[in-house]
Amino acid sequence: KINPDRMKDFGEDEYLSNDVRMWEVTVTGHSETQLRNAPPPLPVSVPVPARPSVTKINDSACSSTHVRFEDISAAAFKIQCGLQKTPCTYSRLSKQYGMEIHLKKEYLHYTGSTKERGVWYILTSLPQEQQRKGVIVASDNHFSMAVAYHATELHIPVFVIMSTNTPLSKIKMCREYGAMVIAYGGTVKDSQCHAQKLAKENGYLYLQEEDSVCYLAGLGTLGLEIFEQVHKLDAVILPAGGESNLLVGAAASIKHLNPHTTIIGVEPESFPTLQHSLKIGHEPQDTAGTNHTFYGGRSRLGHPHNRKVLYKCNFLLSLCSREEDILLSLLRLTEYEGATVGAEGAITLAAVVAGKLPQLKGKRVVVALCSGNLDYPLMRQCLDRALVLDHRLCKFAVQIPNHARDMVKLLEILAREEFLNPTENSIHPTYTWNPRDRLLEWNTHSPWRDASGVSNSRKY
Repeated sequence: KINPDRMKDFGEDEYLSNDVRMWEVTVTGHSETQLRNAPPPLPVSVPVPARPSVTKINDSACSSTHVRFEDISAAAFKIQCGLQKTPCTYSRLSKQYGMEIHLKKEYLHYTGSTKERGVWYILTSLPQEQQRKGVIVASDNHFSMAVAYHATELHIPVFVIMSTNTPLSKIKMCREYGAMVIAYGGTVKDSQCHAQKLAKENGYLYLQEEDSVCYLAGLGTLGLEIFEQVHKLDAVILPAGGESNLLVGAAASIKHLNPHTTIIGVEPESFPTLQHSLKIGHEPQDTAGTNHTFYGGRSRLGHPHNRKVLYKCNFLLSLCSREEDILLSLLRLTEYEGATVGAEGAITLAAVVAGKLPQLKGKRVVVALCSGNLDYPLMRQCLDRALVLDHRLCKFAVQIPNHARDMVKLLEILAREEFLNPTENSIHPTYTWNPRDRLLEWNTHSPWRDASGVSNSRKY
């Protein structure tokens, strides 16, 4: 029931003076029931294989074998009650690269990852009995972080099994989100086996990223938001590799709304799992994968069926980005957008920075920044190396004797170089002590002494 006084909140076009009709509608049962009698699947559909899990999700919205547009629409209706709509803004990088770039800032989610979309929809679609028993995951990636946070918010017991070599920062973060974290096993495989055992013994739902169509439908809501926020769209750049779940879900919704939109998937050149499988026509034999500190989930081999689906779809353009281009993308986003993203977030812009998309010149393009999680020490190393790649920072090592005149000579040599401009650049010397060569240790914030331990000119 809508009060006429509040109709002005919906815009002038919808405010029809006082000629407003009011009525009450009572809905009984679950709204998702209407989806059972939905029309046949629309042309764009992505089949998802039945993957064995400890406990099945019995909700009707998740029992389908295809990701349909109706499923994605239902997920979008549910998600708007629990997740914020992330902005998609025009980027200052547009003029630099000759295309109209819009950045979809998915890293602004609470846990810094777009995986919250699929996780939230999975958890809210569980039967009440399963919500009471709880869920369990075995990973240390963004998926487990999203499950830990949203399960706690929905008052669902959540357990996260991590290997013993997981960084303490990730364990601490999961516990702060409210999950019960258990360190077990030396590998991810050991953690997964232990999690499945606990799920069978206690009735928990064992969650994996590719377990349910709910997850793909939730991720597909990203495409709906992009289509709503940016009109007359020409292309969308999404991260690929790993499970390719986001690529599958978002492509289904975008292609349904506009079949002419180009979908581009970008993955690391060091781990071209998607391109390799598309090239050979089937998934690689080794499905164990790896978990790289920098690339995270992009370096793991995910669900082979997702790659088969993308192989059959002619709307996908797959690219690989070098690590150097990803680092430059991190630098550009930090400088131009004030965005702190991880490699999974910057990999999409890397294809633009590397100049691999000349066909998009003058076009309207959305670049999805899907992850904002990167450890601060690693971030410093990445930005340092990016500055070197951008020819704005130079690092070198020189061994000189312990004489002031030798330091003066070194500075004179550097002053004659074209790259050293005293008004724009500065030198930050770092001296190391090598007892084998009897060199000196000199730090700008502390006194120095020679290799014999005798203080020189200063009291140590």
